[in-house]
Amino acid sequence: MKITVYVPGDAAALALGADAVAEAIATGAAARGVDLRLVRNGSRGMVWLEPLVEVATPQGRIAYGPVTVDAVVALFDAGFLAGGAHPLCLGPTGEIPWLARQTRRVTPRLGVVDPKSLTDYVARGGGEGLRRARAMAPGAIVQAITDSGLRGRGGAAFPAGIKWRTVHDATATQKYIVCNADEGDSGTFSDRMLMEGDPYCLLEGMAIAGRAVGADRGYIYVRSEYPHAIAVLQAALAAAGDFLGGFRVEVRKGAGSYVCGEETALLESLEGKRGIVRSKPPLPAIEGLFGRPTLIHNVITLASVPDIVAGGAAAYREQGVGRSRGTLPFQLAGNILRGGLVEVPFGMSLRELLYDFGGGSRSGRPLRAVQVGGPLGAYLPESQFDAPLDYEAFAAIGAGLGHGGIVAFDDTVDMAKQARYAMKFCAIESCGKCTPCRIGSTRGVEVIDRIRAGDRTQIGLLEDLCETMVQGSACAMGSMTPIPVMSALNHFPEDFS
Repeated sequence: MKITVYVPGDAAALALGADAVAEAIATGAAARGVDLRLVRNGSRGMVWLEPLVEVATPQGRIAYGPVTVDAVVALFDAGFLAGGAHPLCLGPTGEIPWLARQTRRVTPRLGVVDPKSLTDYVARGGGEGLRRARAMAPGAIVQAITDSGLRGRGGAAFPAGIKWRTVHDATATQKYIVCNADEGDSGTFSDRMLMEGDPYCLLEGMAIAGRAVGADRGYIYVRSEYPHAIAVLQAALAAAGDFLGGFRVEVRKGAGSYVCGEETALLESLEGKRGIVRSKPPLPAIEGLFGRPTLIHNVITLASVPDIVAGGAAAYREQGVGRSRGTLPFQLAGNILRGGLVEVPFGMSLRELLYDFGGGSRSGRPLRAVQVGGPLGAYLPESQFDAPLDYEAFAAIGAGLGHGGIVAFDDTVDMAKQARYAMKFCAIESCGKCTPCRIGSTRGVEVIDRIRAGDRTQIGLLEDLCETMVQGSACAMGSMTPIPVMSALNHFPEDFS
């Protein structure tokens, strides 16, 4: 009888030695005459337990982790292929509390399926959304997305239904679906994990979107730093057969610019030009890729679509709070004990996420600050940890959820240094098109350096400079850079003394 063992091929697991562990397991099985099926699945999202090895048993999948090459022989001796007891045994994977407390609507197959197997995807419920969409009128699909309350998960949180309706109503002989997979924010990895672990979900979402708005072609713009995601997507496309119908998808490798995460700069790069932000109007939904109506979403937004269409808009709206409906895969990183991906409905407090899931700091010291929403997100002090994870609630405290990335810092952090980092990041990554961003960030680094050297008279100048960047920058790169700077200054003024 063939035994199935799962060893993640996710980039984080690979960095922690998953390839060597897989090879050791295959060698050990061969030496013992075991008929083994080794599946390189995606990660379940429990990064602190990687490489997480799972064994399919009659009682379900049993997890062991973190597994090292040195532990493999002992695992065989303990009978792990039958779910045997061992210090690394975590029991049934689905019953691990960290996983069991989540609500995985977008990521239910992460770490479960063979990412390159369409058969496995369909057997786990994949394809139902596309099947239903093909029986619906395009306008009805657009209405379902609108009724669900889905908002863009890339950071701006713009209502997805409005974008879909605009592209649907546009008259053109050619329309496009563009997936923004240029996931460049610090502390974010949900897009990468989904592409590496459940690529058919993204492809299905794009095909449904294409049917809804009248587009027969799509592009996935993946950052060049994600070679494993690119390889998995290409393998999935090669094996897709007629699953996507007449919808064609092409994977494009990004050019390495952070600003290409902005949708119009991404379009410029897709067209073979330098990634510089376009002026608006026209909006991409009217005049986007190659001058045609284009629907642009990030990976998690498009991956949310199959679940909405398969289960209905009402079921999706039941979760969440206020205008923040459904779930979001949050990503815990930085000085955190249990880092990884946590998908929960909107409304949970930041404190619950940091302590109930994250377990507090990895160093064991008190958490002092948390940056939410990437390198241009606000630094939140401990007094704001009870804020609910909700777009409007975060906006009310001068912050944003962004792509759901959360980076934690303990009480040894120098927040003036973090403010400088934000300005320096902008100076390095600015596309250079507008003066407030290009020059303002460079001057900002200089001003912060003078403040850190003891010249507090420069604080007023820093505040004025930040206001100029907010009001005068052409895109969010320059207008958002002051957010982490001013939040650090306002919440942690003692660090600027």
